Amino acid sequence: MTLGIDIDFAAIMRTFSAESDEIISEMEQAAVALESQPQDDKLLEIIFRGAHTLKGNAGSLGLARVAEFTHALEDLLQRFRNGALAVTRQGISLLLRCIDALREMLPAAIAGTAELQAEHAVLLKQLATSVADAIQPQFHRALQTESKAGRMADGEGAGRRSEDAAMPERSGTIRVDIQKLDRMLNLAGEITIAQGRLRQVLEDKTRVGKDALEAQAHLERLSLDMQEQVMKIRMVPVGPIFRHYNRTVREIALAAGKEARLVIEGEEAEIDLSVVEHLKDPLTHMIRNAIDHGIETPEKRRSAGKDPCGLLLLKALHEGGSIVIQLIDDGAGLNLQRIITCAKEKGVVPEPEKLPDQLLYRLIFEPGFSTAQAITDLSGRGVGMDVVRRNIEALRGSVTVDSEPGKGTRLNIRLPLTLAIIDGFGVGVGEETLILPLHSVCECLTLPADERGSEVGQGVINLRGEPLPYVRLRQWLGLSGPCPARENIVVVASEQMKAGFAVDVLYGPRQTVIKPLGKQFRDLPGIAGSAILGNGRVALILDVPGLLRGVIRVSGKFGNGPDTAKFFEPAI
Repeated sequence: MTLGIDIDFAAIMRTFSAESDEIISEMEQAAVALESQPQDDKLLEIIFRGAHTLKGNAGSLGLARVAEFTHALEDLLQRFRNGALAVTRQGISLLLRCIDALREMLPAAIAGTAELQAEHAVLLKQLATSVADAIQPQFHRALQTESKAGRMADGEGAGRRSEDAAMPERSGTIRVDIQKLDRMLNLAGEITIAQGRLRQVLEDKTRVGKDALEAQAHLERLSLDMQEQVMKIRMVPVGPIFRHYNRTVREIALAAGKEARLVIEGEEAEIDLSVVEHLKDPLTHMIRNAIDHGIETPEKRRSAGKDPCGLLLLKALHEGGSIVIQLIDDGAGLNLQRIITCAKEKGVVPEPEKLPDQLLYRLIFEPGFSTAQAITDLSGRGVGMDVVRRNIEALRGSVTVDSEPGKGTRLNIRLPLTLAIIDGFGVGVGEETLILPLHSVCECLTLPADERGSEVGQGVINLRGEPLPYVRLRQWLGLSGPCPARENIVVVASEQMKAGFAVDVLYGPRQTVIKPLGKQFRDLPGIAGSAILGNGRVALILDVPGLLRGVIRVSGKFGNGPDTAKFFEPAI
């Protein structure tokens, strides 16, 4: 008798792929740790157990080549386990190359490709014929030349798949279809919009009754609860993402002829899954820059009385509604004189030697700015740190830098916990409503009488004895209509920048559901997104850092007020 059982092999393969990604990531992290702890048998067991699980799963699904490769990998691991082979740098490099090969061949095998790629077949043959020969230095050099160091210099390699970086640890977790989560989040946003419109209608018609207002308040509480639950589902710890960079640090240091190790703090801090997906490239650029420009060679570190192996600290912590990620190195620090020289050569700012140190440090984020003496595989083209700032600001975040010569550099990234809903501050200009991120707003005040009624788009006011440059958003954004009799100033701060925006009306704080702009509006300077108001109209969400830089770039000076350097007053 035949049982009519329908088996969804596509679903089985998706599950196998997800589980394999987790196993390979765990094997990779254990292999990197094994290099500095060669006597730790538990790390070897993690790698061996992962290879054995992959072999069994691949064999049961008919992926013969993957099963054959993992069997050969088990032979290598067994020699490490019984002491026949010592755990050396060459051995770890071979082990990592095998793990990379597994990561590359699994998608092809799942897609139906039966044969191995040429480089994987060569690696398998080496493992199968003579494991000892495979760990000889000449073979190690061939493997390195083949791909690894070059890929790491380009920001690829270990943990290069965003799915890997976004995957939380399996213990105590369940898998949820991301499309379902996105739908729930979108629904929560629509509920927020609907209840806002309902409240406006009810408040305009107060005779509808107290019961209706109470029912609306209950709906609002339920909506907030739903949003909170959805946010919690989307939050993942940063630990698994950070641990991928152990491999990145190792490979970049090898390519640069240096020694470096990564220390991680704050692994339990959580962040929205959508933020994680966009964080990999900026962190890779930052780590690459820290090793290439910051960490000295072992010889120089010894002569300076430092540990020959450089230290990178990757740290995460929550501050209010934001997550702060810090990358700290104990290298040589930023070369201020070199920054000044480059600024003069490129004409970034006039008289850079007169700028305070903090403003000079910020120049490393300018497009095309590089202090490297020569172009190498790792740096010198002036694109790395510019990419960092651009990607972080695309997430509505900010990045700052601080450095001490001879002691190291600290990069600080501040990001919102979620990209879906923000605490905003509403302002009115003419008939338009604009939203400023609340965390950027320092204070509000009335524009002095002698500054009102002017059609000039910018000026400077006295704020408790300090000059504060300001711009009228009406003129800057090209909005029509005359200035009102009374204007207000919203003082905003971002990174080391502080300025004022002159507006007509202050609407105050409000929770804002962010809606993406259409393709034709995506690259508008100074605009980060849009929101639907209670009356159904669209309000633009302003990109404060981009807006400030755009004003400075176009204006240079504000009338007879302070120059660009004075505009960059440190934010309080």
